[in-house]
Amino acid sequence: MTEAGKPLAGRTLIMSGGSRGIGLEIAKRAAGDGANITLIAKTDQPHPKLPGTIHTAAAELEQAGGTVLKFVGDVRDDDAVAQAVQQTIGRFGGIDLVVNNASAIDLSPTETLAMKKYDLMQDINCRGSFLLSKLSIPALKESAQAGRNPHILTLSPPLNLDPKWAGQSLGYTIAKYGMSLTTLGLAEELRKYGIGVNSLWPRTTIATAAVQNLLGGEEMVRTSRTPDIYADSAYLVLTSPAKDTTGNFFLDDEVLAAHGITDLDKYRVTPGDEPLTTDLFL
Repeated sequence: MTEAGKPLAGRTLIMSGGSRGIGLEIAKRAAGDGANITLIAKTDQPHPKLPGTIHTAAAELEQAGGTVLKFVGDVRDDDAVAQAVQQTIGRFGGIDLVVNNASAIDLSPTETLAMKKYDLMQDINCRGSFLLSKLSIPALKESAQAGRNPHILTLSPPLNLDPKWAGQSLGYTIAKYGMSLTTLGLAEELRKYGIGVNSLWPRTTIATAAVQNLLGGEEMVRTSRTPDIYADSAYLVLTSPAKDTTGNFFLDDEVLAAHGITDLDKYRVTPGDEPLTTDLFL
């Protein structure tokens, strides 16, 4: 049963990735309600450049009030993802929420993009989101029948066919739009079951290790928002009525505005009125 004011209490969320950054913050918001959370993540040992492992993430989630199943595995591995889904159902009795968070990024132009990197992005971003969603559908249908408001939320952008984006980083664009096409298709396919399927993307860059190490360094971090804005907007999507909230490509600030939250200053990394960096695909 959910507690008043804690709509995700007792709900079960399965997430790809989540040992750091945006995924961890989204999971923490659910943990604060007392949710059960399965993390499927590869980071078992500390990474030289990135903070956090599946173990440190699980400790943070438990401290926030969640119950955690740690699954050290790769979202590219069919058997591993199937095991994670089955272990989640075995431990918690079902699945109510799927968050496709795991993502790889390489913005190289086509000529210089290694095919190994191309395959990595397709396998984690597009195929991984398809796989985890697909394997969770039977449990999500049961969740819907039990009135538990099931959702699939994928962290991917609106489908923007302005040639600029494909022309800038074709490999990455294909991989992220593949995630978004998964949202588009599954929303239509699962609508009749009352399962909400949506994508969520940030208006601005978000201060994560990926932004610092792979994109724009300290300068871009300074003109970004914190992961909290993504987590707060994701929470609002995941707690909205699934039957009425499906097939959307949400932007974080629009979700907040729809709930009356328009003062976003607290989400700035650097206080002030310096222009923020708009994210890709917008």
